[in-house]
Amino acid sequence: MSQFVKPCVALYDCVPVEGNHPAYILYTSGTTGQPKGVVRPTGGHLVALNWTMKNIFNVDPGEVFWAASDVGWVVGHSYIAYAPLIHGNTSVVFEGKPVGTPDAGTFWRVIEDHQVRSFFTAPTAFRAIKREDPKGEFVKKYDLSCLRVLYLAGERADPDTIHWAQDQLKVPVVDHWWQTETGWPITAIPMGLERMPVKIGSSGVPMPGYDVQILDEAGHPLGPDTLGAVAVKLPLPPGTLPTLWNAEDRFRKSYLEHFPGYYETGDAGYMDEDGYLYIMARTDDVINVAGHRLSTGGMEEVLSNHPDVAECAVIGVADALKGNLPLGFICLTKGVNRPHEEITRECVAMIRDQIGPVAAFKLACVVDRLPKTRSGKILRATMVKIANGEDFKMPATIDDPAILDEIADALKDLGYPVTQQGMTIG
Repeated sequence: MSQFVKPCVALYDCVPVEGNHPAYILYTSGTTGQPKGVVRPTGGHLVALNWTMKNIFNVDPGEVFWAASDVGWVVGHSYIAYAPLIHGNTSVVFEGKPVGTPDAGTFWRVIEDHQVRSFFTAPTAFRAIKREDPKGEFVKKYDLSCLRVLYLAGERADPDTIHWAQDQLKVPVVDHWWQTETGWPITAIPMGLERMPVKIGSSGVPMPGYDVQILDEAGHPLGPDTLGAVAVKLPLPPGTLPTLWNAEDRFRKSYLEHFPGYYETGDAGYMDEDGYLYIMARTDDVINVAGHRLSTGGMEEVLSNHPDVAECAVIGVADALKGNLPLGFICLTKGVNRPHEEITRECVAMIRDQIGPVAAFKLACVVDRLPKTRSGKILRATMVKIANGEDFKMPATIDDPAILDEIADALKDLGYPVTQQGMTIG
């Protein structure tokens, strides 16, 4: 970065920089196995983050804001370090996990102790809490009257998790959607600007500067309630990435070439007639079953409604006849001791009843845990490669590599001839 930085005369001197000067370089979480170095422009980042604190997260200067995330990821950069301090808020820095440090009431203790007004975390965290404390016994131990709103982002927030959080916390639960590349929300409910209705399953409406559209494979806009690729018409608003670090060609290939004139998000979903966006899966997770394009996220939504299921993931595995077949992995709520075969049969029946026979959903297995990045994203693409016996690179940001062995063992029990000889460390 020598071409950007001039030496300081003294340790605490401020150095004037241009508005497009890189504030930092942050690598994506690596769910695809190959992280990309996102460049964050300083001026636009400050403007965008400052606007979001009141208009999206509805906190005034002097109030306490908590983003329960790793400070090394984009949520930590944007909403632990920069945005709260720019806006004059107290920021909570938390080291630990939502369960086991020491118990499933850790989050509630911090909220009460520090009088948190707005709380932001990943749906993964709430699924872990719900799995350990399904009846919310720990919630009752704390006074959470200070809390106004819960915000969720990072993974798709399934309706069952949102309903549980609403029932336990008695506050609005707002799902919103953004990416490392954008640095701040693409869609949300602007709670400090206009209290629009919250639609369960939707990440809200586009924020200023984001012209969100749903496109077919040829790049043509689709109508309401039609599944397609989620893209943002150029130009992008302030604070979003102008390029990848030392990889301009990769930047254009990854984000701009597939749909000329648009930023390709890599996510699939649809918009309803009111302009609310529903993110259903990564584009790669939309599977083709005998000519029918189906969302694995829609299937996960059904499975998460089963009373014994705490968390789940659905992937598409290769099939010689149908092209792809869906396969479900489910984690059970603490204390469930029913036969696994009985639970998986019920899950298969739920998919058939609510989505239809066209889904061809016939296989599900119970696992103790799902492979994730340290930021909480489920490594579905890696699970697909294991199931298909393909070579794959060990994701650099995986939380616990041993989980991949557990997934491989579960697949072997289902009759898949998986091998991990193709694994490389990345």
